[in-house]
Amino acid sequence: MTGTARVAALFLVAVHVIVVLAGFLAPYDPATQNRRLPFAPPARLHFVDEQGGFHSRPFVYALVDAPDRALGYQEEKSRAFPVRLFVEGAPYRVAGVFTARTHLFGVDEPGRLFLLGSDGLGRDQLSRLLHGGQISLFAGLLAAALSLGLGSALGMLAGFHGRWVDAVIMRLAELFMALPWLYLLLAVRAFLPLHMPPAQTFLLLVSVIGVVDWARPARLARGIALSVRERDFVRAARSFGAGSLYLIRRHIAPETASVVLTQAALLVPQYVLAEVTLSFFGLGVAEPAASWGNMLGALQQYHVLVSYWWMWIPGVVLVPVFMAYHALADGLRARA
Repeated sequence: MTGTARVAALFLVAVHVIVVLAGFLAPYDPATQNRRLPFAPPARLHFVDEQGGFHSRPFVYALVDAPDRALGYQEEKSRAFPVRLFVEGAPYRVAGVFTARTHLFGVDEPGRLFLLGSDGLGRDQLSRLLHGGQISLFAGLLAAALSLGLGSALGMLAGFHGRWVDAVIMRLAELFMALPWLYLLLAVRAFLPLHMPPAQTFLLLVSVIGVVDWARPARLARGIALSVRERDFVRAARSFGAGSLYLIRRHIAPETASVVLTQAALLVPQYVLAEVTLSFFGLGVAEPAASWGNMLGALQQYHVLVSYWWMWIPGVVLVPVFMAYHALADGLRARA
């Protein structure tokens, strides 16, 4: 694996660890609203106060409406709130097992620490970005695992057995490949209920995305199985009475591993984008749960699009994540 691929892999591991620890790293609950501060700009951290005194601990000032409301907010210099570490805040679930209230950083009430600004309902964008990553990134990972698992199994069966098994599976794969998968996703999701619990919607999205796009990995796995089944060591094992399941598990599947890993690095960003697209159009995880797609949905309003640059941040974050996955795929392909 190349050095670039290693850096990309480390970056992706770091990103996924951060979103797993979203409850601890996020200063607020992602659904908590502050209607007094809609579209608040990213907070400015200060070390020097109005009197010129230096503070070793950064602090923020309270935000109040500017005299000219069109100018948004201004800092109220008489009210400073120091940033504290390991503060008590909104409860969150750790691994879905137990509840904790300790957050990495925060400020005392009534101060607000919007490091990435707030949205139209006054919700902290950083907290929503971290929690939204749990939906968007892991939807891509789980959908890729489902697609590759289903596609690889069917492809190996088709390539190993051949004849009518191969014909049926490959004709079905050609049907799925001929369909425009993004429009198919939109059509399938549109027929399903719109109002469902976030967890149920998440599992539904993963299932739909993973099942729709199984044909490409199936064709790759089939090609490898067709090649490997004719090799001498497979014929020798068969002559000694090895069954089909043993041959697939012991000889065919290991040969497909490198191709499956490369395909995973290519498919995960596509599936993340599929989840973001569905949520952007209101067909994915619904409010108040956060995903990067429904966060970007606010940009459908023109005044948000042109006035509040921090609302673009979820889309900007997608760029390095996608680039890292493609760099990892290039490294895996070169290694294979």
